[in-house]
Amino acid sequence: SEEHTSELQSRDSNSYAVFCLKKKKNKPEKREVALLKLFIDHKNEVVSREHILQVVWGYQVYPNTRTIDNFLLNFRKYFEKDSKNPVHFHSIRGIGYKFTE
Repeated sequence: SEEHTSELQSRDSNSYAVFCLKKKKNKPEKREVALLKLFIDHKNEVVSREHILQVVWGYQVYPNTRTIDNFLLNFRKYFEKDSKNPVHFHSIRGIGYKFTE
């Protein structure tokens, strides 16, 4: 929505990540905040799966390949009007993910 987008533009990435995740019923996970911050810091850019795994999970801990997909599905449920037709959180097949305003 326009209201949601203007809020997005008016907040720095840390504040916005926390603000968004507070809308959840449960306390946000540390990795949810880190992943959302990474997306906001790289908005309109494709971020590779490998970069996300390195930044959010660290070099030593590689979760299974569906982990990022599951986080993205949750973000779509939290923030998209229609999670089946996302406007903000996109999977770029074979490359990574992209966040757009």
